[in-house]
Amino acid sequence: MARRQADGSDDPLGLLALMLFCEAREPARRSAQGAYVPLDAQDTNGWHRPYLREAEAALRHAASRGQPGPYQLEAAIQSAHTQRRLGATVPPEALVALYDGLLARRPSLGAAVSRCCALAQAHGADTALAALMALDGPAAAGYQPWWAVRADLLARTGRHDEARAAYAQAVGLSSHPPVRDYLLQQAAALPG
Repeated sequence: MARRQADGSDDPLGLLALMLFCEAREPARRSAQGAYVPLDAQDTNGWHRPYLREAEAALRHAASRGQPGPYQLEAAIQSAHTQRRLGATVPPEALVALYDGLLARRPSLGAAVSRCCALAQAHGADTALAALMALDGPAAAGYQPWWAVRADLLARTGRHDEARAAYAQAVGLSSHPPVRDYLLQQAAALPG
């Protein structure tokens, strides 16, 4: 019989919940014309309700075991985002705390960049940009989401020329045409 990991890394229910949350949102990730739709702009009516219910049940079951693993934390982050469909708002600080927990258990550039997005909501674009710039390095230089988030944060702080340059980097690193098109539209919408 397999032993349970003390750090919660034996996390099959968390992984199941995460997969169900991701699959539930799949229909809303593209417009009818095939354009990329970011999470905060997705029509929640397009989310698959039965998968969301299954995901929440799996997440509750995982949480009842009292040893949150990284997948459970990722699923909790997805759950927080899906609460929008109910008209609820999750305090941005709660998302930052979930990312902090995830990064403590499984550090990754992706989670750190996503934490910066949550940080922008909780404490503003300047704070988030400082945290993002602290991640700068060889891995970040080739990571498209880092550049896309940098561009967005620069745009929010009024640094439009720098934002355009960051969008250009993100476009160059994107392998998905709908995401590339979205980034190009964001850059084109910048003033000046």
